[in-house]
Amino acid sequence: MHSFQKWPLRAGACMIGGALAVSAAALTPAASAAPRAPRAVAAAPSGPVSPHPASGTPSLIPTGGSNEMVRQLVECGGNMFVAGKFSKVSWSGKTYARNNAFSFKATAPYTMSGWNPNVNGEVNSIALNSNCSDAYLGGQFTSVGGTGAGNLAEVSTSTGAVNQGFGHSASAIVYTMLLTSKGHLLVGGNFKTINNSRADPYYTSLNPITGKNDGYLSLAISGHYVYQGVAPNATGVFNQQLSPNGSEVLAEGDFTSVGGQARQQIFMLGLGASKGSLTGWYSSDFSQFCGDHHPLYVKAAAWSPDGSTVYTADTGKFPLNWNHTFPLKPPNLCDVVAAFPATHSGGLAPRWTNYSGCFSFFSVAADSFAVYAGGHERWADNQNACKSKGRGAIPAGGMGGFTPSSGALILNPSGTRGRYKMSRANADDMLVTAAGLWIASSDRFNASMCGTATGHTGICFLPYG
Repeated sequence: MHSFQKWPLRAGACMIGGALAVSAAALTPAASAAPRAPRAVAAAPSGPVSPHPASGTPSLIPTGGSNEMVRQLVECGGNMFVAGKFSKVSWSGKTYARNNAFSFKATAPYTMSGWNPNVNGEVNSIALNSNCSDAYLGGQFTSVGGTGAGNLAEVSTSTGAVNQGFGHSASAIVYTMLLTSKGHLLVGGNFKTINNSRADPYYTSLNPITGKNDGYLSLAISGHYVYQGVAPNATGVFNQQLSPNGSEVLAEGDFTSVGGQARQQIFMLGLGASKGSLTGWYSSDFSQFCGDHHPLYVKAAAWSPDGSTVYTADTGKFPLNWNHTFPLKPPNLCDVVAAFPATHSGGLAPRWTNYSGCFSFFSVAADSFAVYAGGHERWADNQNACKSKGRGAIPAGGMGGFTPSSGALILNPSGTRGRYKMSRANADDMLVTAAGLWIASSDRFNASMCGTATGHTGICFLPYG
């Protein structure tokens, strides 16, 4: 897990006008569906997002050590919906009491809304229904707005009230929620029972109206990671990303068997008309382990806009039993951004990898111009060192943009460092929309820097243009 927080989450989605706005697996900006609420159509971008953040977005208030954080950002109906672990939000010089979920306008001046479901514990993931009128919340909590709810709830986006008609009980923490275009709410976590069903522990498809298990998934997920020195870990699904065309989903987590097949770290499902089924997509590289004894090192994944490539963001420091020789190279996937073909076959090898030199990546997103990855990395192209700057390494603190075809770091105009930088605050989620790139992070070390500006604790927006 992160050194200061729980397993990663993310990749909820909201249905908008029949298409999907997808966290961490972004559509090309030009192809993103327009929301139902009328709004101006942005000009098609001509390059990657700006390294300079938009001003005026809401932010968390640094606490000096409590590690408050934004876990996920989702856009729906012209609004941004925010999930995480926090109690106060700052916007336009004012402080708002908001416990673990809030919303604001997705366009300047990014006005805070009155939505305040008041969740009494961390919200790891949020997904919206087709008309943005209801939000599904998953995390580790026991009540929402004073109404009992065990780690799962559906709430109104106008009043914040719990919908009692939707089941609201998971036996353990929920990490990720995603509503598919086929009308299935895919929920992952450490739970064995969800809304009175034990049929599909850890990863269950729920009816989005009733919350009951709809039988769409039957994957028999099992196993956890066992090797010398491994940190304690339990079976679960912790992150997921929908493909641009809505026909497949990637899921990351702690398991050794999925659908009767050997899988570790990540798997891909095909979303059929009546059933979600495991595909053959897999690489033996995911069967390796990392030397920091962190069991789940594939923290996040993203799709290329055309769905042909899968990008992963990985932690882990260095390979298990590494002999301290350089350069670091595949099959090592520890502390790298990597690209894999998305073909439904096994035996895959990465198209490219870019090493940080033993510093973690926690989030990744992609458009047609760049692969964006964030964490607490200091350098890119750093395969010749560990915890220091090696031969050929390029400064890229906190965030990097990489060329989709080759993995080369995108540089600043002077060619001296990466185009992007931010506080090394463990960027936990990235979302590409038609307007730009939204980044969710924490207040670790009182972090507030994004690009060239301070004041962006927890939320940073890098626009196109």
